[in-house]
Amino acid sequence: MLSLILAFYNYSPLNPKPPFVGLQNFINLWSDQVFHKSFFNTLKFVAIAVSANLVLAVLIAVSINSIAKKFFKNFFRTLYFLPTIAPLVAVSLIWATMFDPNYGVVNMVLGLFGKHTMIYWLTSDRLALLSVVIVTLWADLGYNIVILMAGLDSIPKMFYEAARIDGANRFHTFWEITLPLLTRTLLFVSVMTVISYFQVFTQVQVMTNGGPDYSSEVLAFTIYKDAFRFMKMGYASAISVILLGVIMVVSVLQLKLGKADWEY
Repeated sequence: MLSLILAFYNYSPLNPKPPFVGLQNFINLWSDQVFHKSFFNTLKFVAIAVSANLVLAVLIAVSINSIAKKFFKNFFRTLYFLPTIAPLVAVSLIWATMFDPNYGVVNMVLGLFGKHTMIYWLTSDRLALLSVVIVTLWADLGYNIVILMAGLDSIPKMFYEAARIDGANRFHTFWEITLPLLTRTLLFVSVMTVISYFQVFTQVQVMTNGGPDYSSEVLAFTIYKDAFRFMKMGYASAISVILLGVIMVVSVLQLKLGKADWEY
């Protein structure tokens, strides 16, 4: 609410009496090339990271859930969940070291497979945002896997037994039973993931600082820069209002499109 009010002022902590500017902060955004770039970077990041997260989380959750022995099932569930409890700043610092073009583990591993070209993961305008996506998936995937496994456990076994009697193979069982009956859990996971990824910040600040040439700058980082580096809090508040509006619209669309009206 405070951000919404500040968006109509030229507020700065250095000015005790900020002038009212109406919609000027929002008008200025239309000609701000940095805002345009960070806006489209955010959309690109959310589209790639959320899609990859959901596909990988579903596949891994189904694979772990198919393990018969409870010990190994719990082992893999814990293994995938562990990265989510690690501090994101520390994770980002470690991955930044691993992405080092000269001494990083990632390039060394690729070299073992014949890829000896030096890859500048964090300083290439084509790869910087992709590097942030990779780190985000590694750090965040386990959370969705655990929730999806809970959703898989809630599906009644009688549907699988009926499919087995009818001679359905694994793919048809997954496509016709598992996926449709997992839609409510998937809807919750996708909405929460989209909201979270629209606010991505830590990885960007630690690993790329928004560079090179704003290629990995996202809206949350632009808000931080304008508010605390350039002391343009009114302008930063206007960006945060835009971000809030985008999140609300996308979330409502997800809830509308993903609504399931079945019962079992």
